[in-house]
Amino acid sequence: MKLQKASRYALYAVLHLASAPDRQHSTAEIAQEYGISIHHLAKVMRTLVRSGLIESVRGVGGGYRFAGNVRRTTLWDVIHEFESLESDIDSPDALAGTAEIVISGLDSVNSEIDGLIRSTLDSITLKTLLRYGVENLERGV
Repeated sequence: MKLQKASRYALYAVLHLASAPDRQHSTAEIAQEYGISIHHLAKVMRTLVRSGLIESVRGVGGGYRFAGNVRRTTLWDVIHEFESLESDIDSPDALAGTAEIVISGLDSVNSEIDGLIRSTLDSITLKTLLRYGVENLERGV
């Protein structure tokens, strides 16, 4: 599965904010940290604010902060703001015989895969992912 750039940027931003919930972070700071476009990240941040995952803090020292609960917010909560994750097989309009069977079977398998992907993303909280990151660094992975 390959996520769109907006989804990856959203994950970077939300996880960055969730890792230090006691302070605000600017778009420029996050963009620089991950080596990504500040302009594209700014668009992503607006979507994340509208979704309620993060909040904007105005004024001196303002920026963004995580607005959720790291123990309950999942990867799916972030990704579904930017991705549909529904597979679609481009099939001919008039199907008959073997073609109809093949396309029907592929549609069923794709639906099952989509469900598994969503279930997996919905089972991994931000806290879990951050813990995996720390553990991997400690092990040198």
